[in-house]
Amino acid sequence: MSATHVESQKVNQVSIRKAKKRVNTAVTQNLIRILLVVCALVFWQIGVNFTWIDPFLMGSPLGILEEYTRLIQSGELFTDMFATVFATIIGFLIGSLLGSAIGLLLWYSKFLAKILDPFVVALNGLPKIALAPMIIIWFGSGIFSKIALAIIATLIVALLSAYQGTHQIDSNLVNLMKSLGARKSQIFRKVVIPSTLPWIISAFRLNIGFALVAVIGGEFISSDKGLGRMIFVAGNLFNLNVVWVGVITLMIVAITLYFIVSKLEMRLLPWENANKEN
Repeated sequence: MSATHVESQKVNQVSIRKAKKRVNTAVTQNLIRILLVVCALVFWQIGVNFTWIDPFLMGSPLGILEEYTRLIQSGELFTDMFATVFATIIGFLIGSLLGSAIGLLLWYSKFLAKILDPFVVALNGLPKIALAPMIIIWFGSGIFSKIALAIIATLIVALLSAYQGTHQIDSNLVNLMKSLGARKSQIFRKVVIPSTLPWIISAFRLNIGFALVAVIGGEFISSDKGLGRMIFVAGNLFNLNVVWVGVITLMIVAITLYFIVSKLEMRLLPWENANKEN
């Protein structure tokens, strides 16, 4: 058996041990998280049963379960969840892709970038929810106004992130491409886009949350369906159990969307994930 083969086996064994350790660690962490949630729910219900906790003000785990069952059976929960998720995803995709494209294209014109810079900074500092009343008046109380809010909330972040990424490109690499006779469009395709991809994907992680917040904010103000409308209406009726149903469902939606974006990052930037593991 050659020394190279022996060394290869050792490397494989080390990799297997590391993979098993990561799996065991993840399983242990998830079990602890589940245990914490179960303990919190049990103590919460015990507090309600012994009147230590007022269910009118806090709700109760059994009451939340009953409302979950009712809303699932009636189909209302799925209708509201679909409306929120659909508006979030469409707004997120349009805003993130359009903002990233504009940020990258500003690399072409430094003069235009300097002119637009104060406007972009002002829009970035503006709480996007302040625009919700106008957006709802323009687009109505339906799903299009929620998509518009999500686009506005994500576009500026994606633009700034992509444009900032163009500033981090190695100037020596750009000069080398120029010395080899590369056109500006070739430098853009071969250097600028690949170099700024980590910045763009990083903005995606932030934007999925911003899009969801914008959609929920719009649903709070005016909407005929959506998780935000469910929470708002239930809150006005002092039905805390339904409020908790909406909040828990929102948490599940947020975690799922973030997980999908993280998986997208791993597919597009496998070397970044490898660096994190090392």
